[in-house]
Amino acid sequence: MSSGGRSYSAGVDLRLVEYFVAVIDHGSVTRAAQALYIAQPSLSQAIRSLERQLGVQLFHRTGRQLVLTPDGEAFATPARRILRDVERARKAAHDVRALESGQLDIAALATLAAHPLPELAGEFHRRHPGVLLNVSDPGVSARVVDEVRRGNAELGLTKLPPQHSSSLLTRELGTQEIVLVLPPAMAEQLPDPVPLEAVAGIPLVLELTDTRTLVDDVLDTSALTVAVESANRQAIWDLVAHGAGATFLPRALAERELHGAVLRSITPELRRSVGFVHRPGPLSPAAEAFLSVAGVSPAPSAAAPAPPEKAPPGRRAPRRRG
Repeated sequence: MSSGGRSYSAGVDLRLVEYFVAVIDHGSVTRAAQALYIAQPSLSQAIRSLERQLGVQLFHRTGRQLVLTPDGEAFATPARRILRDVERARKAAHDVRALESGQLDIAALATLAAHPLPELAGEFHRRHPGVLLNVSDPGVSARVVDEVRRGNAELGLTKLPPQHSSSLLTRELGTQEIVLVLPPAMAEQLPDPVPLEAVAGIPLVLELTDTRTLVDDVLDTSALTVAVESANRQAIWDLVAHGAGATFLPRALAERELHGAVLRSITPELRRSVGFVHRPGPLSPAAEAFLSVAGVSPAPSAAAPAPPEKAPPGRRAPRRRG
């Protein structure tokens, strides 16, 4: 800071700035020392120390009276601004710690962003309305993990165990049954549950990210009859509802979103574990509060290695199409 061509050091002790303003406000060292609950000689010494740090004389000393010098008058306004800024910073930090403000960044798989994230986010907002949730959908699990590893998101909501994430910690949320979701006419000739090998004869409508990767993990994709591939989740659901084909979804999500569709379990049963990943070290109060809302274990575990995950397809091996 500077005034009248004179530069003041940025490394000023804030406690001394507070003492300086107190002397101005109370009109004397004696009254300021009483208000600050310190000895008068200590306060006088503190003012001299501040003058040495700044390299200026702040007060004319005439007997027991202190009168601001021109440098003291120039420093008074920035001194008050410094104290106001520090107080605002303290309040902002307190509000973040008290979950009255702040932001929590979450990266989530598309199907998990549709369920159960909205329910968790709603409950979190009811408890902590001042905290902003910023949710992103990077695509496949590997990209969710990468967002957390890079620090772009504090929490990742994804399938477990995540791929290539030995540096991250995991907190399991639960398991999901993955079911085949079909138009009613298409389901009439199928048993319940549907044998996994029978899926090869069913026209499929697949999302290019989350559900596409899920199918690739468990099925021989070269034998599938893929009717439609799309990156738009809502378009997939509309296509299934209008009879274009079947798709795979977590049961709870399909029951909530695809009214009128028929759900068939797969045999052998297809399930996946889902949960949160985060970097080692202390989490922000907002992240800890969100995990508490989710009801996950407070003790994180190291992520176990997972089988290699395939990226979204550009163009894959030939397969039968309807």
